[in-house]
Amino acid sequence: MKNVAPLRYDVIFKKAFGEPEIFTAFIRDLLDIKLEIDVVEKDKAYDPPIGSVKTKFDLYAEDKKNRVIIDMQHVRFSDHYHRFLHYHCAALLAQVVKSKNYCPELKVYTIVILTSGDKHKTDVSTIDFDPKNRKGEPLGEIYHQVIYICPKYIQDDTPKKYRQWLEMIEDSLDEQVDESHYSIPEIQDILNIIEKDQVTPEERARMFEEYNKAEYENNTFKKGELKGKKDGIKEGELKNKKETARNLKKQAVLTEEQIASATGLSVDELRAL
Repeated sequence: MKNVAPLRYDVIFKKAFGEPEIFTAFIRDLLDIKLEIDVVEKDKAYDPPIGSVKTKFDLYAEDKKNRVIIDMQHVRFSDHYHRFLHYHCAALLAQVVKSKNYCPELKVYTIVILTSGDKHKTDVSTIDFDPKNRKGEPLGEIYHQVIYICPKYIQDDTPKKYRQWLEMIEDSLDEQVDESHYSIPEIQDILNIIEKDQVTPEERARMFEEYNKAEYENNTFKKGELKGKKDGIKEGELKNKKETARNLKKQAVLTEEQIASATGLSVDELRAL
């Protein structure tokens, strides 16, 4: 059993998957693509920005020989489906700028890792840009894809070729991993890299910052949610009071002052009904 730093932390995720050997092994098992790369860029950004919005890729690698670009995102955003579709399109446009036409030979894949879960509760979802005919059959014209991976929702039929990767990511979140469960050599490499004894003071400080930021955002959300509930209750109570007052006014038995006393409304509020 290994004590590890959770892969939910951005700094730890980039440390692990930023290693070219690990990055290429993950892509090999996920996409069945053999990358030939020497480096994985971290926090890649286009300068000047494309599409009037500055985009930043957590991990980015380009295989110039096989004409493949892979960018990987590790996120906790509510708009991740839309956000990373935009990022993916920015990566596509960046290739057109360097091309002689609208058909650059590079294939672009964006992989989004959702370690915090997702409302749709599915393990793998894909935006496939290839045109389909009326029968849903692909034409084989466009290979670009955006792939959303949520290890929390591994299914019985999650493909075996990349299942261990998802299990390892999810397994790391409680900070203890049984390394004997994993047979892929590069996963063993990850577990060695993220072992707690291998975390530097600088990395630990960044983990603390990420934790504090997430905790603050969560507490702020909970306070807003509680306030919303309280406001909703007050609004419901006022609505009931007004409905009761209307019924009493229709009966024409009590005076306005008596109705106001019974419902808690002011006389002016009664007259406005």
